[in-house]
Amino acid sequence: MSATLKDIAALTGLSVTQVSRALNDHDDVSAETKQRARDAAKALDYRPNLSARRLASGRSGIVGLVLPPQDRTPRDSMFVQMVRGLSSAFSRHGRLFVLHAADEGEDVVVVHRRLIDGGSLDGFVLIEPEHDDPRVAYLQGRGVPLVMHGRDGPAPRYPFYDIDNLAVGRALTQMLLRAGHRRIGFINGREDMCYVAQRRLGWELALRKAGVAVEPDLHEYGQMTESLGALATLRLMGPEGARPSALIAGNMLIAKGIYTALSMLGLKVPQDVSVVVHDDMLPGEDLLAVPPSSGTRSALAQSWEPLAEGLIGAIEGRALSQTQHLGAFEIVDAGSIAPPP
Repeated sequence: MSATLKDIAALTGLSVTQVSRALNDHDDVSAETKQRARDAAKALDYRPNLSARRLASGRSGIVGLVLPPQDRTPRDSMFVQMVRGLSSAFSRHGRLFVLHAADEGEDVVVVHRRLIDGGSLDGFVLIEPEHDDPRVAYLQGRGVPLVMHGRDGPAPRYPFYDIDNLAVGRALTQMLLRAGHRRIGFINGREDMCYVAQRRLGWELALRKAGVAVEPDLHEYGQMTESLGALATLRLMGPEGARPSALIAGNMLIAKGIYTALSMLGLKVPQDVSVVVHDDMLPGEDLLAVPPSSGTRSALAQSWEPLAEGLIGAIEGRALSQTQHLGAFEIVDAGSIAPPP
């Protein structure tokens, strides 16, 4: 037989009502009580009765994510961790997380409309925000709760989890400026991504504050892959390239490509070229054979719980300020920076 709320109440010494409100993350329940109830639920392998929940509250207890078409899908390692992390986070709150993959060429707004009209989902996690994102406009127009991984401006009117990507771009650039570099290349992500634009702005602001002219030829956009890092480095460092003395990598895959291309060109880090990178700290990417690199890092895994809390808060009608979370990043000095040759 499956465990019930009564079983959890007996194990914790709480009332059934307290257990129910704790597992449903109500604001009037203390964090300590919520954790007691969750620990007991996990120990008893408790699974909420979604049919009963719907009858009692009018909600299904199910939330979803529509995965963009393949050309916009995050890289495999990020995708796997995202699904695993979000599933676990929502499960801890007694919710079921489901995934729907949009077909190539399919309008994701249409996919959201179809799922909403099916009546089975309480809200959505959105990823890869765009400027004036049509998904946000549509869901808000329908009154459907959402939470965004990222944001399209400093003060959006929706729940989100993000890091300060402008500050990331600025910090990476300042690390190189302090070492004396003035020609700093940046191999970034896709131009239509909000966080990419913020990182580029941070790069520009840091250069201008240091009295260094911004050279557009030193910045490269593209899908954040190892091949982008290699090809962009070969362009920048080749005979006809802008020849920066330092490079910024948008992620670890790009950094891997940079190191590969520099090796092909007979250039060493940091003796010939300094390199800094933003590291999402994804499992497996420490096996990419990228030498220890200075830069910034912020574990993607730290976003799962705030995203779950943000969407549940939106579903329950909490104030916007309680559903918006800005995470931290740290600066790492790993010896990949030296003064320009």
